[in-house]
Amino acid sequence: MSRTYLVTGGASGIGKATVAHLRAQGHTVIGADLRGVDISADLSTAEGRAGLLDQATELTGGRLDAVIACAGLAHFDPLTVKVNYFGAVATLEGLRPLLAAGTDPRAVVISSVASVHPNDAAVVDAALAGDEAAATAAAQAAVDRGEGHLVYASSKAAIARWVRRTAAGDSWAGAGIPLNAIGPGTIVTPMTQGLLDEADGRKLVDDSVPMPLHGHARAEQVAPLLAWLTSPENSHVTGQVVFIDGGADAVLRGDRTW
Repeated sequence: MSRTYLVTGGASGIGKATVAHLRAQGHTVIGADLRGVDISADLSTAEGRAGLLDQATELTGGRLDAVIACAGLAHFDPLTVKVNYFGAVATLEGLRPLLAAGTDPRAVVISSVASVHPNDAAVVDAALAGDEAAATAAAQAAVDRGEGHLVYASSKAAIARWVRRTAAGDSWAGAGIPLNAIGPGTIVTPMTQGLLDEADGRKLVDDSVPMPLHGHARAEQVAPLLAWLTSPENSHVTGQVVFIDGGADAVLRGDRTW
């Protein structure tokens, strides 16, 4: 049965691969990104987020069966928090009424194995409090003191915690809408290729994200997991961060989560 999906970050990486995968299955897929897809929207801004919702409503007639929020950045810059956390939350919350009108509605967002790396508590706490100005200021402070590498991990930890806090509530589980995140390890995309092409960069990546099962993944290998989580077959998985990381989380954290 054909379903209607909206995928942010649909012009590259995991988002592009997911759009292709779903369309190959016969689904209707609306891609959103800065350019080059069905909806052009800058999710780092309030105007871009509102534009996404307006265009999505117009293109879908006010109903969606699934939302996959893939849009993301990995810069040592506050912009990363604005897109990865606030843009993602605005996407999911803003499109929830369209999901409520859909059939077997589902939603998923991209977190990362970086969510288990060290982060900046000030960034995470401000994000979860919904204070974008404070989160942005905290991210800039981290950059200014030479800890810009914490910004990405902080944005991904925050979105993972938001999913955990939100998914079981009345607006999601209570409305019959599973909400999950996935935690990819190192994915070979334009965002990571530069580091992986250099010996020192590759060692840095592999030391921080050890992937004993088959090594680095391709975006096409992540898309089927996103498709299943947003399919009618997923009736009970919600509030989870599903790691697709070649074993990195198990190596880094062992059994400490239990």
